[in-house]
Amino acid sequence: MLKQHLNLKLSQKLSPQQIQLMKMIQLPTQAFEQRISQELEENPALEGGKEETEDYEDEFNNEEYDEGNEVIETDINVDDYLSDDEVPSYKLSANNYSADDEERQMPYAAGTSFTQYLMQQLSTYRLDDEEEEIAKFLVGSVDESGYIRREIQDIVDDLAFTQNVYTTEDKVEKVLKTVQELDPAGVAARDLQECLLIQLERRVPSPPVTLAISIIEDSFDQFSKKHYKKLIQKFDITEDQLREAIHEIESLNPKPGGTYSGNNRIVEHVVPDFAIKIVDGELDLTLNGRNAPELHVSHDYTNMLKGYKESKDKSKAQKDAVMFIKQKLDAAKWFIDAIKQRQQTLFITMNSIMHHQKEYFLTGDERKLKPMILKDIADKINMDVSTVSRVANSKYVDTPYGTKLIKEFFSESMKNDQGEDVSTKEIKKILEITISEENKRKPLTDDKLAKILLEKGYPIARRTIAKYREQLDLPVARLRKEI
Repeated sequence: MLKQHLNLKLSQKLSPQQIQLMKMIQLPTQAFEQRISQELEENPALEGGKEETEDYEDEFNNEEYDEGNEVIETDINVDDYLSDDEVPSYKLSANNYSADDEERQMPYAAGTSFTQYLMQQLSTYRLDDEEEEIAKFLVGSVDESGYIRREIQDIVDDLAFTQNVYTTEDKVEKVLKTVQELDPAGVAARDLQECLLIQLERRVPSPPVTLAISIIEDSFDQFSKKHYKKLIQKFDITEDQLREAIHEIESLNPKPGGTYSGNNRIVEHVVPDFAIKIVDGELDLTLNGRNAPELHVSHDYTNMLKGYKESKDKSKAQKDAVMFIKQKLDAAKWFIDAIKQRQQTLFITMNSIMHHQKEYFLTGDERKLKPMILKDIADKINMDVSTVSRVANSKYVDTPYGTKLIKEFFSESMKNDQGEDVSTKEIKKILEITISEENKRKPLTDDKLAKILLEKGYPIARRTIAKYREQLDLPVARLRKEI
């Protein structure tokens, strides 16, 4: 049975303009500049540079032209588009410019790719037609690290199916040896063991190199697990001889593809959105000037509206034109106001973060980082957590200690033995320092690390120590052992 009834529901929805503003807040400096360029191209009523004329809104506020039954509105007040925050312009521009406001274009070098580099070397070898096809296919199979991570039988099958080259595993193995002669040393290896052997075999022969080759060939598993006593017994050598051989192995490159300097990988250039300096013992925050562009409404467009207002005979075409102009002026005014609101949001948020972490920014000591979550900052500045998240996740700040991603200053808290809240980042830093200062001949186990941190006032469980150690990319005690 169908029933009809009224249901009152109170809901809150974001307007399209508010959604666009949130997206603009999230943009880092470089992407924000691209957004401005796009808007300048799409909206002829918006212009860059300083404004030379008065604000069009003063002259055409709440104007209506009634022609018969048709009402043409030229009201271009867009206050309703944004929030009720009325902030004077001097507050938006204050302290928003860095000392370096000039635009710099970053040139990109059009180098040779890693694969092309290998192909160029291949052309210097004498190969018959079949060998050349196999060699090119092998070079094409080399990944970014410099390895061929495929079985020889799979390569034979692929050559037959894709290149119409019918060959044998022995022939591919033979050509692979030739490809492995290319630079950088170790390229086209099928695993780490083969990669290290290729590099060692190119070294000038010496007792440490010969021993290193034997260790990698015959006892690679024991070496990788750092079972040094077993290696000394097996090869009947002294500790010093083993140390010299290990030194030779450690000087090798496990990822030969990564050494190629002419590769065409796209490098992300980070442009700091903020800068923090220490001036007379106090912190000074500035917003990158590229986040505060000078934009104004086109004088030509306001003149068009003025002409329409003064015109006695208003045709249909003129009415259509003035509606188009009004639309573009509305969009331009909203965009300018949105940029000002973006500047204000960025500056207020970062200023609150800076003062919350004042001790860290004055010293650079990560152990001074206080526990801080998004809600802490959101409550201080009376903004939504999602707004703070948008600022923190994609923005960088230039500090006296390097350029940092803002979200790195956020961390959960834990209780120390005094019952005080301390940052998990502080604990991780102390753990990292403790491991760096340990005796590498007898590295500390996770249990011993937990006891040491307990003595320092941080009651941390062993499994938590293991979790933090893994997050710091530090191996277990056995793999940190040195001879």
